[in-house]
Amino acid sequence: MSLIVQKYGGSSVADAESIKRVAKRIVETRKAGNEVVVAVSAMGDTTDELLDLAHQVTPIPAPRELDMLLTAGERISMALLAMSIRSMGHDARSFTGSQAGMITDARHGQARIVDVTPGRVRSALDEGAIAIVAGFQGFNRGTGDITTLGRGGSDTTAVALAAALHADVCEIYTDVDGIFTADPRVVPRAHKIDRISSEEMLELAANGAKVLYIRAVEYARRHGVTLHVRSSFNNNEGTIVFNETSAASVALGFAAATGGAGIPNRGTITGPITLTPSTLTAGTPTSGSTEQNSEKSVEEPLIAGVAADLSEAKITVVGVPDIPGKAAQIFNIVAKTGANIDMIVQNVSAAATGLTDISFTLPKSDGQTVLQTLTASQPEVGFSSLQYDDQIGKLALVGAGMRTNAGVSAKLFTALYEAGINIEMISTSEIRISVVTRADTVNTALRVVHTAFGLDADADAVVHGGTGR
Repeated sequence: MSLIVQKYGGSSVADAESIKRVAKRIVETRKAGNEVVVAVSAMGDTTDELLDLAHQVTPIPAPRELDMLLTAGERISMALLAMSIRSMGHDARSFTGSQAGMITDARHGQARIVDVTPGRVRSALDEGAIAIVAGFQGFNRGTGDITTLGRGGSDTTAVALAAALHADVCEIYTDVDGIFTADPRVVPRAHKIDRISSEEMLELAANGAKVLYIRAVEYARRHGVTLHVRSSFNNNEGTIVFNETSAASVALGFAAATGGAGIPNRGTITGPITLTPSTLTAGTPTSGSTEQNSEKSVEEPLIAGVAADLSEAKITVVGVPDIPGKAAQIFNIVAKTGANIDMIVQNVSAAATGLTDISFTLPKSDGQTVLQTLTASQPEVGFSSLQYDDQIGKLALVGAGMRTNAGVSAKLFTALYEAGINIEMISTSEIRISVVTRADTVNTALRVVHTAFGLDADADAVVHGGTGR
């Protein structure tokens, strides 16, 4: 018997009919002989609607009370889903985050998981029940208060439960068929990726890909959890996110890539899988095995995907004395605000003045706080002025194949140049190139770069539901 953790997002449980469809899928998984734990999000746009309601009552909701309000959304969906499963003749028990043992720190709105003690969930499974857990929420032992994990918290809940329960796989169900080379809502010709490393997925998630949230990917990578991202609207194979050092996830990824038992028109694996170098070159199945095919498939794909992010702003600190210690002083001040800095660029100082400019990007939500803090420290630091720009967009090109392929930067910059798109900042890692452009050009940049690297599919991708909120 396998233990499978499944997570269903808001678009998958948007209404009563959707909940019944999800319940049927869960029951089918249980009938196949698996233990099933489900983490569920609030229905549709419930969280956004509750946030809107809170801000109608007060411009600055109290963080503790806001968490109490927002957790109601997941409690509604978990109870309805459990009711639906029970109506199909199967035992199902719903648990809030605190009942499921999701223990967090005391920070409201962005709490981090410090421990998972799923004793009641394990007991429910041992008694033959399906466990339904409210995502996005936990509790702090010190205060006894309910907390929320922030956006994407249901993904993190599912991964944390999978790690604590030693699940065989964590299935993340969404409104698209898996992880795509770009957001199919923006790039219709994006194509689904069969397998992607957690390293590449981390970079995509960090740079705006919303199908998986970065905290969930980080947690899965740290605890060796294999993720299977797939659609709740059909039974198609999705995308395996595998940990490079985990033999189990490689085996599962190989089985998914080659179809596994019962997938039509694909090769079927029978007997035990031996993880050898030749096994790992299998890649996507082809009709007939040749030495040439094996040699091609052993190479990492050059580019895994392209992501865009419109959630960041840019602050430029103008006229900074170009002497040792000033950058450290500035970023120590920023660090005290708790803001996460992304890209940083320092200009060459002007010889006549000995002054330089330092620009950095950060989440828009932190922009005003950082501006106020830096302004208060202006006499101490000695800079001339501050500039704030929240009309920027970030584009990131990600692929492990960049390590061993020259010319990637040239192709990227040429594609942007030919589309008339100006680059304001550049940042790189071993498997990523990020650029900042104007916000109103980033989607165009996403499409032209996707095409330039040969990532376009032959037909448009299918998005089954969701509003993008």
